[in-house]
Amino acid sequence: MTGLARSVFLGHFGVGFGAKSVAPGVSLGTLLLAAQFIDLLWPTLLLLGVEHVRIVPGATVVTPLVFDHYPVSHSLLAVLGWAGLVGGMHFFLKRNRLAALALGVLVVSHWALDALVHRPDLPLFPGSAMVVGLNLWSSLPATLIIEGALFALGVWLYARATSPSDAIGRRGFAALVIFLAGIYAGNLFGPPPPSTEAIAWTGHAQWLLVLWGYWIDRHRQAAVRA
Repeated sequence: MTGLARSVFLGHFGVGFGAKSVAPGVSLGTLLLAAQFIDLLWPTLLLLGVEHVRIVPGATVVTPLVFDHYPVSHSLLAVLGWAGLVGGMHFFLKRNRLAALALGVLVVSHWALDALVHRPDLPLFPGSAMVVGLNLWSSLPATLIIEGALFALGVWLYARATSPSDAIGRRGFAALVIFLAGIYAGNLFGPPPPSTEAIAWTGHAQWLLVLWGYWIDRHRQAAVRA
């Protein structure tokens, strides 16, 4: 899965894991879907030619991707709209305001984390000349510290909020954590992706991680604490 977006990969998943502590009734799969929503949308827009990315080895220390044009998936205004859609759909189906709000915040959190690490390339709205990005990708240690801390905290919060009901809940959870860390290491230290089409197709593989989250959560239950 080399080239699997190479965004704040572990950080986004960490936020999704951690959200279980504030939305215990929402499946981990749904939480991961919301946290990764705009990166799940982006590969399709790449394949359709609506958005564009270039592979430029050395563009930053962390990623060789140069995001030239992605206003539909990654402009702030669009993300707020996607957040309203995701949260609104969940409220329509479940009638749970807190859960719907949590999912909307998760969608927006993706843009906020991207703004920390991206070069200035995140537009405020489609057609905006102003772009933002603090470019923490210029520092590998800073990126690893932020991503590692978010991921470790999120995994700990999820493990604290739930307990396995069987071996699948225990081993499947551990396997997902290890798998995500392995993908991230491969993206950081592996070769650049061969083409933008490869980025798009492997980006779609993230849906399998969402399904993995649903599977795990069916085998875990809310932890009972004194």
